[in-house]
Amino acid sequence: MSGSGPVVELRGLTKVYRGHLGIGRSLGLDGLDLSVEPGQVFGLLGPNGAGKTTTLKLILGLLRADRGEVRLFGRPASDAAVRARLGYLPENPYFYDYLTAEEFLDFYGRLQGIPRAERRARVQASLARVGLAERSSTALRKFSKGMVQRLGVAQAIQHDPELVILDEPMSGLDPIGRREVRDLILDLRRAGRTVFFSSHILQDAEMICDRVAILDHGRLRAAGRLGDLISTTVRWFEVALRGAVPAGPLQLLSSAGDEHLVRVPDVSALAELLETMRRTGGQVLSVWPRRDTLEDLFLREIAR
Repeated sequence: MSGSGPVVELRGLTKVYRGHLGIGRSLGLDGLDLSVEPGQVFGLLGPNGAGKTTTLKLILGLLRADRGEVRLFGRPASDAAVRARLGYLPENPYFYDYLTAEEFLDFYGRLQGIPRAERRARVQASLARVGLAERSSTALRKFSKGMVQRLGVAQAIQHDPELVILDEPMSGLDPIGRREVRDLILDLRRAGRTVFFSSHILQDAEMICDRVAILDHGRLRAAGRLGDLISTTVRWFEVALRGAVPAGPLQLLSSAGDEHLVRVPDVSALAELLETMRRTGGQVLSVWPRRDTLEDLFLREIAR
């Protein structure tokens, strides 16, 4: 196992892309310092072009850094023994579409060093984990994008790696598929594995991540535990009413017939509203405390 140090450690990681014939330069990543601890689900977030895929490819050795260092399990990322402890799903996987799902995973199982005596059972278990057990004999050319994505997750985890790196794993999935991938990631965490994934789907990241980092234009904007980055303080209340909207420090957000949604600034104003509605015979349909979300943090950091 990985021991007590970081599973992934990036120090001053920098990547510059050069144009055709060396003309022109664009900064893909600018001095990124980041670490991922054992057993964590870590989300690398950012808009398109932020540097997420560049970061993952540098970790995997698919790109060469201009400056900086990548260490995995405390060792250089170029160490072959380290690479055997990884699982990876690229953002846009392309697989041999004439193979069936079972043949595809068996092929990858051989590449991953899974003994022949174990491979069939491992392949079937992997297909079941991603909801494709009934498609084991179907050629991949007949798979939807979401099914290909789930099969990619299966190949990334079937050799039981200690570190799983997923580039946009929810991309192209319907709500059920996204839920299945989220559950898989949480299963990996419960098994003590480390998951490092990129995403722009903030809701999924907020539901499953222990820590996140936000990139924009190759620069780190924020990083840390969600509980430290996002305040749990109630910022205001949204209240759904039926009846006349009383006077007070309220902001009318929407109306439909005699039903209204209002924004209430604080607890004292909420108490006053509830008492007024009780006294005048109106109805309070719901009260929703609004706290900061990962989306709020993301938009603030990107705007900055």
